[in-house]
Order: sequence, then structure tokens, then C-alpha cells
Amino acid sequence: MIENTDVFIIGGGPVGLAAAIAARARGFDVAVADGAEPPIDKACGEGLLPDAVSALERLGIEIPPSEGFAFGGIRFLDADLEVKAEFSAGQGIGVRRAVLHERMVERARKVGVTLLWKTPVSAISTAGVITNRQTIGAHWIIGADGIHSRVRRWTGLEPLRERQPRFAFRRHYSVEPWCNCTELHWGRSAQAYVTPVGRHDICVVLISRNPQVRLASIAAEFPQLAERVASAAPTSSERGAVTLSRSLDRVCSGRIALIGDASGSVDAITGEGLSLGFRQALVLADALEVGDLGNYEAAHQRLTRRPRLMGRLLLLLDNQPKLRHRVMRALAAHPDLFARLVDVHVGETSPGHLAATGALLGWHFVAADRASRSSGYPA
Repeated sequence: MIENTDVFIIGGGPVGLAAAIAARARGFDVAVADGAEPPIDKACGEGLLPDAVSALERLGIEIPPSEGFAFGGIRFLDADLEVKAEFSAGQGIGVRRAVLHERMVERARKVGVTLLWKTPVSAISTAGVITNRQTIGAHWIIGADGIHSRVRRWTGLEPLRERQPRFAFRRHYSVEPWCNCTELHWGRSAQAYVTPVGRHDICVVLISRNPQVRLASIAAEFPQLAERVASAAPTSSERGAVTLSRSLDRVCSGRIALIGDASGSVDAITGEGLSLGFRQALVLADALEVGDLGNYEAAHQRLTRRPRLMGRLLLLLDNQPKLRHRVMRALAAHPDLFARLVDVHVGETSPGHLAATGALLGWHFVAADRASRSSGYPA
């Protein structure tokens, strides 16, 4: 066991490991502690968008083709409407969460991170971090312990704003992917994410405000998707998780910083959770290098702005089915506009492009609405 370290990270999931690898690359001694042991799994959509793939590459992590599935875009489906856009740069990767975690553990071990599995942290003191075995001194302490973070509670950084939680349920099916995209299916009371994670393996995640809406509801909510998987054998059991949007005013206190879902979260509908956490890990390492967590605080606010905006927009469409259908009609009529939105979503554009895209969407939406009214069709 170690007695002291420069950086102690509480939480050994993908984001905690990303923070450890990034800090180690800056020359710090780094330790990671988690009460579980690898591979650590979690119910999630398992699709990494191009910005997440780019961040992983900067951390020295690559997913072999045999362990995932490269996809080239995003596809939305709502009843008889669908719209699709390819990524303008890079590719996404579908990979099982447990596989991703194993590769990140390997990288952390290779670069010299001290990994303390089955080592829950019970408290933080002026002397350092108190585990179930000893007190370990640390100059910096990073809370990467997820949406129900104890580090956040210990440091008094609890959120002031959060939205109603939603419920996600995941299962894998043995079937050849039918589309080179990650798909978002819109239903009456839920959404379903479909991500190819192998040559004969897909991940389906159903998200709803109602915890009673489970994967058995696919036939009622998503008949087109149900037809696709009707004869496919499930290759995993149904697994659930809670997702919500949560904002914090501050993510640092003294020598302690929060990262990932511990530092605020975006709804799973965005598909941006891991991508955001990986990018936070890189800017946190920069801040540690210059010894100023204020830099991380500012960068954290900047990084979360776009995913939160996209989350609010997508949840608005979830809440307003008639509005969503009208927006989908506008996007189907102007696929170039959806491509612009996808670029915004994966961070390939500037704030000015985002504003211009929003204005363009508003114009096409109004035009489509006027055309619908003048033709006598319901809006």
C-alpha cells in the first residue's frame, strides 16, 4: 500500500481512469481507489461520439476493431419520419462498457497509475483520504464517484439545480447491425437508443420518465424497432440506471475537484456523458500542472455549456410530441440542417455556428408550419 501520492482519485470508472491517465502524463504520482473491481459495468448507450474517440486517442487509448463497431453518423426516427446525418469529421465507436473499462485499466496500469480496487473511501480529512485500510496523504483529491457522489456531499458542493430523474434500461441483442449509425427512436413516452457494438451485436437502451416502462415495452412504443429484434436472442440481462440533468455552481473546493457525473450531469439522451468526462479529465490535468483549480472551474463551465443546451432541446422534444413531429418534418425536408445540428452536437462547430444553426432551424420551422396550415393539414 502507498502512504502518499500527488493526486488521489476517488472512483475508478472510465472518467476517473481518464483523469488518472491525464494527470500521470503530466508527471504526477496518481492513485485511484474504488470499492468495486474491474471490469466495472454500467447501463449506458455504449456509443462514443467522435469527440469522445478523439479524447481517448489523446489519452493513448484505442479500441481494436474486433472489440467494437465504428459508426459514421446519427439517425432519428419518429413514427413515419426519419432523418440521418453523417459525421463531418471522424467516426464514433460502439463498444461494450465493460470492454472500454478493461482497456482503460490496462492503459492506467501501463503508465504507472496505482490502482486500489476493493478499496472504498470512507472520508476525507486534512491528512488525506481515509480508506478501509489506511489514511493516504494526497496533495490533490479528485471526486469521480458518479451521480450520487459522496465526495460532492463531503465538500458541500451539492447541486442547486437538477431536473426530474429519468430511468434507463439496457440490453444487448445478437443481430447484425442494420445501419452504420447510432439511432434514436422516439416513442409516445420513451426513447430508445440503438448502437452497434459488434459485427453481430447491438445495444438497446430505453429511457423514460416512467420507471415501469421497460424493454418489454418495445413492441408498443417502437414497432419498427421491435420488428428488427423480434427474432434476435438477448445476450445480456436487462440492467437499469437513473439519468438526470444536474448543474453545480462550483466543482472545486480548496484542493478538491469533482469530475464527470459527480460534477454535474447531462441526460443520457445526449449521449455525451463519457465524452464530457474525458474532456474534463484533459483540462483538469492542465490545471493541476499549473497548480490552479480555478482554471479547471472555468474550463468546466465552458465544456458543459453545449451538452446542457443540447440536452434541454432534446428533452423539450420529449415533452412536446406535437412540436417534435413538426421539427422532425422540418429536418426531414432539410437534411443539411440536421447535419449542421449533428456537427454542433459533437462539438465540431463554433458558438457562432450554433447560433446560426438555431436561427436557420427556427426559420425552416416557421416556414414548414405556415405551409402545413395553408395546405389544410394539421400542424
